Amino acid sequence: MKILISAGPTREAIDPVRFITNRSTGKMGYAIAHAALEMQHEVVLVSGPVALTAPAGVKLVNVESAAEMAEAMKKFAVEADVIIMSAAVADYRPCSYSSSKIKKSDGNMVIELERTEDILASLGKSKRADQILVGFAAETDDLLQNAQNKLERKNLDYIAANIVGVPGRGFGAADNAITLIGRDGSLRELSLKSKRSIAGELLEIVLNR
Repeated sequence: MKILISAGPTREAIDPVRFITNRSTGKMGYAIAHAALEMQHEVVLVSGPVALTAPAGVKLVNVESAAEMAEAMKKFAVEADVIIMSAAVADYRPCSYSSSKIKKSDGNMVIELERTEDILASLGKSKRADQILVGFAAETDDLLQNAQNKLERKNLDYIAANIVGVPGRGFGAADNAITLIGRDGSLRELSLKSKRSIAGELLEIVLNR
């Protein structure tokens, strides 16, 4: 199968030296890419800026901004059988970019932000009937309710929900724990273990639905 995976954060530039980003390291998305390769699938990995080496055999597409990730994901989604959107895409970007470094001055500085494209929602709108779309929901509160709402709003087949801010799991950690919710109402608890193990379990469920 042709599997399209997104991973890592995006960066939204303020000036040549500053940007807005988040805590994603890309470890979960890269683990899914490894697992998919081990299962003999064809993998395209669209990656934000990370300090990871992509597994040999994947088609790696490096992007930086949310706009670049949206363009790449929509391009490769056309031929994908499965799309797994594990990247943590910035929800907002600066309304304007300064081509020169912004010098500090006395007092506060206000940066006006605008929404970026909701890539997962865009993929959900254009999803084929024979395509599987998987999203991720990183939450601090009301995990299951927020994830279920996201699954329905964005026309997903599955959503992998995980709590962030808990030591030893999630952003930056080697391990994770996920609640995988299906469009059919199924709910599977993938208990705390390495992200490589979680990735394998997730793919087994999604590909054998």
